[in-house]
Amino acid sequence: MTEHRLRIDAMSRRGEGLAGAGQQRLFIAGALPGEEVLADGDGAQLSLTSVLRASPERIDPLCSHYGRCGGCQLQHWQDAPYRAWKAAQVSEALAARGLIHPAPDCVDAHGAGRRRVSLHARQASGKVTAGYMAARSHALIDISKCPILEPVLGPAFDIARAMAAQLGDCDVALSATLTGLDASVRAERGAVKARQAELPQLIHDLGLARLSVNGEIIATAVSPRVMLGRAEVVIPPGGFLQATALGEATLARFVLDAVGMAKSVADLFCGIGPFSFRLAESARVAAFDSDRGAIAALNDAVRSTAGLKPITASVRDLFREPLVPNEMKDFDAVVFDPPRAGAEAQARQLARSQVRTVVAVACDAQSFARDAALLTAGGYALKRLVTVDQFKWSSHVEIAALFMR
Repeated sequence: MTEHRLRIDAMSRRGEGLAGAGQQRLFIAGALPGEEVLADGDGAQLSLTSVLRASPERIDPLCSHYGRCGGCQLQHWQDAPYRAWKAAQVSEALAARGLIHPAPDCVDAHGAGRRRVSLHARQASGKVTAGYMAARSHALIDISKCPILEPVLGPAFDIARAMAAQLGDCDVALSATLTGLDASVRAERGAVKARQAELPQLIHDLGLARLSVNGEIIATAVSPRVMLGRAEVVIPPGGFLQATALGEATLARFVLDAVGMAKSVADLFCGIGPFSFRLAESARVAAFDSDRGAIAALNDAVRSTAGLKPITASVRDLFREPLVPNEMKDFDAVVFDPPRAGAEAQARQLARSQVRTVVAVACDAQSFARDAALLTAGGYALKRLVTVDQFKWSSHVEIAALFMR
């Protein structure tokens, strides 16, 4: 293996140090701009072996697993330059699409920590391990605690090991709710069938609110609920939540401020309604999502929540069947918050519409920039933009933007 002595020129979009130029770009995880390092490897992806001249921005990581675990990339970087780099990912993605906008503010929305976690648990030779995969690897790092999680998720790793002891190799997703931890497990069906009778006892042994395995609810001690505005919503098994409670609240504040005095709003890719319920305190809302479980949970909460404007929630695959201009003509504003792939089909239809206000929420700078370019080509202007950092010390960033005709 070849040893390289390198100067780090910049940071890649994935949070790795970049060295070289043109066709010879080299990626070194754990390195910072301005540093001189030694790195091993024969391809473009090198392993950092030592820092010969450290950046003044380098700090000690807060986690003992850092550098082996693949969950965080950037705990070794001071907060201010780290956040400036994260915001620059968005302005650079826009610039690549011909849209010039200054690097937006980057709001720290880590709050109390992440309220959901997905763990891998494995059983081999009588030993059970649980944790995250190593960086760029399928090797499992056995972990006892993770400092980026909400404190209530402290037992997560023991819970995952207990699941693997019963079911063998499995993946365990846990969400912190008002009423306790919701566990959603993926395991081999044969193992589940063999242990079917014992599984309900696990919610009591492990102190869970609910246990679902392979999408089927096994047992419920108390329905796992979250507050969305003034609505109390029972999340579906494996249901999506924003990574942090503060992240959700920060994005929701932006959305509410951006729609302003709108009286009729479409909430696209609405999930269980983190924006819908807040919007409905002052506007009629039409909500759409392809996730049937999420729409059912939203509709159940609508029926039990007083004091809101009307909310209609419908199942619709907006990738294949986006709302068309005629369907949007009565909306004062449209909000969309798609998965990482973005909302290309819907953005194309919005660009043809006469909706005055569009609010885009995104979790990928590249797909956001593509959708923003479609909107601006259709006559919208990008008026306001913010990045929200709820995946702290990672390369992931949330984006919220206001477009107006």
